Amino acid sequence: MTATSRRRCLAAAVALVALAGSACSSADEPSGGGSYLVWDPYPQFAEDSTWVALLKKCGESAGVTVDRTGYDTTDLTNKALLAAQQGNSPDVLIVDNPVISTLAEAGALTTTDENKLDVSTMAANLLGAGQREGRTYGVPIGANTLALYYNKKVLATAGVDPATITDWATLDDALTKVKAKGRKGITFSAIGTEEGSFQFLPWFWGSGAQLTGLDSPQAVSALTLWTDWLKQGYAPNSVINNTQTTSWQEFATGDYAFAENGTWQLANAEKLGFGYGIIAIPARAGGPAPAPTGGEFVSIPVQRRTDRYPTSQRLVTCLTSADNLLATDTTLSYVAPVTAVQERQAAADPKLKVWVEAVRAAKGRTGDNLGTRYPKISESLWTGVQGALSGAKTPQEALAAAQRTAG
Repeated sequence: MTATSRRRCLAAAVALVALAGSACSSADEPSGGGSYLVWDPYPQFAEDSTWVALLKKCGESAGVTVDRTGYDTTDLTNKALLAAQQGNSPDVLIVDNPVISTLAEAGALTTTDENKLDVSTMAANLLGAGQREGRTYGVPIGANTLALYYNKKVLATAGVDPATITDWATLDDALTKVKAKGRKGITFSAIGTEEGSFQFLPWFWGSGAQLTGLDSPQAVSALTLWTDWLKQGYAPNSVINNTQTTSWQEFATGDYAFAENGTWQLANAEKLGFGYGIIAIPARAGGPAPAPTGGEFVSIPVQRRTDRYPTSQRLVTCLTSADNLLATDTTLSYVAPVTAVQERQAAADPKLKVWVEAVRAAKGRTGDNLGTRYPKISESLWTGVQGALSGAKTPQEALAAAQRTAG
């Protein structure tokens, strides 16, 4: 990409976020010399946190001072685009993985070929979220994803062995037995936002469907699975408005056999007043379904002074080294993007084994070279899901309309 085309792409991207009211002041500019600016989406971590201590440690190793600012995820995207247009991007930028495609298309990020970051040890399925048109734009710092939490007592009362749930048929059989005992089946989030798409994707992909064909027979089978659960009383009508938080609250009542939720609920799971377990979301024909990945990428934005890249590369390499990944991903409740570190996590905490398996089967939402097409596809998908679950349309009708909108 030439400098002229990069400026044009940035201008177009900034037009999408300018109305959000975000702006970069001169205070946002990286100070020169030995100070390197890092932006991250972790405003919850204060100056005395382990995360900030790691940033400072990596700065010391590189012989520079790290000037770090934590932003809310949405605010960070807006600021990153505007800073790129103004030519005052941070030296290191850590963003939610779907944002990488937006920034890359805008010409705001350097590629790993340009910045010399080594991604050879990173899991290919996680790295895919940071790739566009054959180029890689960052390093995954970790990943979270979805699985099924289950209530041990509810399943035992229904005579269900969770180990036997390996596909859609065996899951349906378990739900039938649970309902027969007068208990509730499964809760999840199907709200009309990205959360709804995020939770539907394991079933969508687990059917064999692809995001380029929202109305395929496989996709229809996935939405039919969900609509049948509501019709049969296996899932509550509240799922239509459930966020992942409210869905978890339903599960926490102890009335439900299953809840679809993520690694971020592990701390809350330990506070439940009942025994729980976790299994992978099954694919239609068996085995773990590909669930979408959450988590961030560490990237190196385009700089006027290219002589800053080697130091930025050292900072990113330090942040994503095996030992530091283990500490960071434990803090963030993430699964590491490196197989060796994943194995260390599972050995240290056996409860993470199912999450490691789920992450290994997962895929990025912007993968398959969808890039910036994904948000429109996702909105079309969650709109279709809402239409079918509300009873306004059949699954076939809802997904046909979704495909027409997605284009």
